[in-house]
Amino acid sequence: MNVNRKTIFRLRQRLHETDAVSDRPRCGRPRCTRQRQDRNLVRNHMKNRFLSASASSRQTRGRNNQSISKNTVRRRLCTSGLRARRPYIGPILTQRHGHQRTLWAQEHAAWDRIQWRSFVFSDESRFCIEHADGRVRVWRRSGETKRYQANCVREHDRWGGASFDGTSMCCCTGSPRGAHTLLAGVCLDL
Repeated sequence: MNVNRKTIFRLRQRLHETDAVSDRPRCGRPRCTRQRQDRNLVRNHMKNRFLSASASSRQTRGRNNQSISKNTVRRRLCTSGLRARRPYIGPILTQRHGHQRTLWAQEHAAWDRIQWRSFVFSDESRFCIEHADGRVRVWRRSGETKRYQANCVREHDRWGGASFDGTSMCCCTGSPRGAHTLLAGVCLDL
């Protein structure tokens, strides 16, 4: 088996004494946070899903008023099942906007492929005017189906300002009179 005889002897002796061969608990370095602080860390990150580990480490003081590292915060959150994920970045929508979009989709559900070819949806292009970071993370539990829930969505306005009535824009190019722009269900000549 290519194992030292002393190793087998020690394992056999441990099995006889403790009825198990697993390692005994070791004394190691004491934890720098208490269980109550760990629960508060998890609670704060569940309330504000976009709170960073470094910001949390600056706000939390460990035992004997010592500072804790951002890696400690990450370990405590991982122990509780929270993982940092890239958030779903979606447009700023209210319930009214969602309702209007649903109505529009239901009205145009019967369109065939030829009718849809005359439309170009402008929100398919990527423009980042606001910032170029892209490293914002959201804390979610593994297997959690809250990706599209309001507190896990990073709202983003593509054009840096308000859009007309909060709905997206699309252009109709198949018209005999030229291109038209459809904003909130109103067709305007360009």
